[in-house]
Amino acid sequence: MASERQIRVGGVTIGGGAPVVVQSMTLTKTHDVEATTGQIAALASAGCEIVRVAVPKLEDAEALPRIVRLSPLPVIADIHFNASLALKAIEAGVAAVRINPGNIGGPDKVALVVRAAKKAGVPMRIGANSGSLPKHLYELAQQDQAEALVEAALEEVRLLESLDFHDFKISVKSSHVPTMIRAYRRLAERVSYPLHLGVTEAGTPFSGSIKSAVGMGALLVDGIGDTIRVSLTADPVEEVKTAFEILKALGLRERGPVMIACPSCGRDNVGVQTLAEKVEARLAGYPQHFEVAVLGCAVNGPGEAGDADFGIAGGRDVGFVYAHGRVLKKVSSDILIDELFFEIDKWITAGMQRPKRLKMAKPAALAMAEASLIPLE
Repeated sequence: MASERQIRVGGVTIGGGAPVVVQSMTLTKTHDVEATTGQIAALASAGCEIVRVAVPKLEDAEALPRIVRLSPLPVIADIHFNASLALKAIEAGVAAVRINPGNIGGPDKVALVVRAAKKAGVPMRIGANSGSLPKHLYELAQQDQAEALVEAALEEVRLLESLDFHDFKISVKSSHVPTMIRAYRRLAERVSYPLHLGVTEAGTPFSGSIKSAVGMGALLVDGIGDTIRVSLTADPVEEVKTAFEILKALGLRERGPVMIACPSCGRDNVGVQTLAEKVEARLAGYPQHFEVAVLGCAVNGPGEAGDADFGIAGGRDVGFVYAHGRVLKKVSSDILIDELFFEIDKWITAGMQRPKRLKMAKPAALAMAEASLIPLE
């Protein structure tokens, strides 16, 4: 179920029916202000909406006022073990703090941070991680790690609620995808607070993206989750790109083009893998949302291209450019991609008006055969 409560991190609304928010975390030493703000700028350009910075030392906390002032994104201070650093982060004007009430120094220290957060109007992220469960839940974790994650999070929720603080979101992250899915499903049934989704320590861009898509996608498709971070062992810009691809695949967010490409098979007449890779590389420079189909034969090409805003279907010597369900032109294969992007750019310049799409009534192979009669441009 979707969260009912809503919080605001800087100017970004999370939960309560707001669009799912994409966030990431810098890899730099936070006290290196130039490097940190440079990475934040790169994340902002990639579409990141909230950024988290690690604050393990006093020098990192002391750098926060400048980072907050220079950052184009709301800054979350990530703090463990040291309540005084959380207080300094709040004083520095961060948009939110991420703390673990179980390791910040006890209920009295949590109360200090909560009082400061309430006074400043700063929300928190709390929650549990399978790698750092409190010791008294170890036995439960041996029986059911998902339930242990949920119980750890609920203990934190009860503590904050006892302090009359409700301005927070929750995470129950695990590197084991089935555990993560079960934990978030159970938590969503028991709280109304916004949920921050993630498969923690997901891995390299290849395996980590797959694990994140499976874990978060299984929850998001059912309306569970209000903000996400894809945790990759990679440049954090890759996290943002992957996050938006997950959301675009589910129809939850629109940012940049969506490419449809047929799989390689024995009917491929053009080398569709190479063709698709070239198109994908050029599409990366477009912030606008539209669909492009890249097909390699006459079986599915016309049908798939007909459903996209633009498409190309390749052949040995010639290819076809489609626009909004119609065959637009037939061109030689060596200029097929250039002609596709010429038409895309022309359409964007004209205001991206979409005519009523026409579904092809004829079999795809017949439509391709008729298209082949178009004179070569």
